[in-house]
Amino acid sequence: MEVFMKNYAIVDFRIYKEEEDNLIKLGYDVIKCPPSSNLYDSVFGHPDMLIHFIDKKNVIFHRDMENNFINFFKSLNFNVFLSDKSLETKYPNNIKLNAVNLKNYFIHNIDHTDSLLLNMIGNKKLLNVKQGYTKCSTAVVNDNAIITSDTGIAKIAKDENIDVLLLPPGDISLPGLDYGFIGGCCGLLDKDRLAFFGDLNYYAYGKEILDFLYKYDVKPIYLREGKLIDRGSLFVVKS
Repeated sequence: MEVFMKNYAIVDFRIYKEEEDNLIKLGYDVIKCPPSSNLYDSVFGHPDMLIHFIDKKNVIFHRDMENNFINFFKSLNFNVFLSDKSLETKYPNNIKLNAVNLKNYFIHNIDHTDSLLLNMIGNKKLLNVKQGYTKCSTAVVNDNAIITSDTGIAKIAKDENIDVLLLPPGDISLPGLDYGFIGGCCGLLDKDRLAFFGDLNYYAYGKEILDFLYKYDVKPIYLREGKLIDRGSLFVVKS
């Protein structure tokens, strides 16, 4: 009997219809992340604030996540865990799950990482940075290549021989705030494709990103025409 794999894209519930339609055309079931009333409006539906995927089978949700959402992931055979502490509106109590989790490294403001998350990352090397919005600030190209506008993340990653494209901040939309972050406007569909909420041709540093992606044989996928918008990353899971 042939088994068909389903692909799911986890996104902010406020994505535009064009972005959702394009994900569907790419073969993804779109799963909209329920908002958290504990966070401020600009980020209260951002997956990278509310969810942390440990690996392909284990996920941590903020502890006040809706039961229907939890049960859906359990139906996909995920082991679902809830954060030790609830998220709160004010920094740094809103960034407990917003970490970068690579094959060999875990990058975050470790003093404010949720304790359960720290206990579950295994033997990875901890890279402690001041930037608490670590995942928002970091686009992962692969386990050894990232894009960021944060100089602290860039320095500590380079010290570990991770290839880093460091870009100036700005020119990314995030409604309610001055600007968004590069990690929040994209997410890997697979090892060869990085999807963007927007189009790099409308971004001030689009050419630099294109050159960096080319180096790693990663193709950009544009989910919408127009400027990049920070939607709290895009996560893909399979079942």
